Amino acid sequence: MPIRFIALDIDGTLLNSRFEVSAANRQAIREATERGVEVALVTGRRYDFAMPVARQIDAPLTMIVNNGALVRTTEGQTLLRHLLRREIAKKVIRATEPWRSATVVVFDRPQANQLILESIDWNDPKRGGYYSRNREFLASVTPLENCLDEDPIQVMYTGGVVTMREAETALRNVQFTEDFALAVTVYEDRDFAMLDVIRAGTTKGTTLAQWTALRRISPQEILAIGDNHNDLEMLSFAGTAVVMDNCVPELKERGWHVTRSNDEDGVAAAIERFALV
Repeated sequence: MPIRFIALDIDGTLLNSRFEVSAANRQAIREATERGVEVALVTGRRYDFAMPVARQIDAPLTMIVNNGALVRTTEGQTLLRHLLRREIAKKVIRATEPWRSATVVVFDRPQANQLILESIDWNDPKRGGYYSRNREFLASVTPLENCLDEDPIQVMYTGGVVTMREAETALRNVQFTEDFALAVTVYEDRDFAMLDVIRAGTTKGTTLAQWTALRRISPQEILAIGDNHNDLEMLSFAGTAVVMDNCVPELKERGWHVTRSNDEDGVAAAIERFALV
């Protein structure tokens, strides 16, 4: 059965280690869309942080962002939205007090006040660059719970791998785990990890399933390519699952196809092998 839909993770997959979309990857995506294949960027990034990547690609794209919490067009039209209940977000924040400095509440807002922190250290060695790049989206509220005057997209935690594993353990042991979903992304080589608390039942995979069902596309017609823990459900849903050579070791244990690394045009190689035949 021919491929009609390609789901692409961004970081560690589509982007190389210089955070660029290679010419080969751009060409493969463009050729796939010219053949009528729908291509979606399926990412943990929020919409405004994913769009600079989309703009590097001269092809129509669907944006599945925030680990499946939002689906949008590149023109900004919202197609699907799964918000986290504000009362659950408040309970999550209070249950993770030791990681308060690493906590961000993310809202679906046009620009200002999208990202709310309790305090912003512009000189933070790990987060300062991110803060500077997203200055127009940031605001601070003390205490952080007071920002929850509407349902957010997610509560996000970032930091070193060990610290984030401790936070993950805490989140997986609260008494209300059934009230939210937890998406985990780990980059051991950079000592950086992210935890995204999103609406219960929401993953890249569940939203991919919802969106492609609306498009009347079966799982057997989907090619998914990823590299990290938060790609697991997406890869499991797709009829053709491909992991990057640079992926986390756990994904290679699943028996899925392995393509070249993100520094060796692995996305282009997978698209050429499975979609451009």
